[in-house]
Amino acid sequence: MKSPLMLYLVGGMLTGMGNGSVFGAALMCFLGRGQFEDWGGWGSTAYDPSTFTGFIDWAMIVFGIAFFIILKVAVDRHLEIETKAKA
Repeated sequence: MKSPLMLYLVGGMLTGMGNGSVFGAALMCFLGRGQFEDWGGWGSTAYDPSTFTGFIDWAMIVFGIAFFIILKVAVDRHLEIETKAKA
């Protein structure tokens, strides 16, 4: 496997965004609406970080990117070790 980009992208983003949504659910259970005046909305307002939905959407995106990076580093290191072992 030369470049497992789809593994990084799909595995990292799905895992990270799933964890981000769990973070959002826990936050909602803990705080309720908290200091957010608005729950959010449709379209571009769903990504407005000043709304609750927008904050959770951005948390999911950030978690997804973080897990993408973690998975990329881990798989690249694994491939490096496997390549040395085969040589």
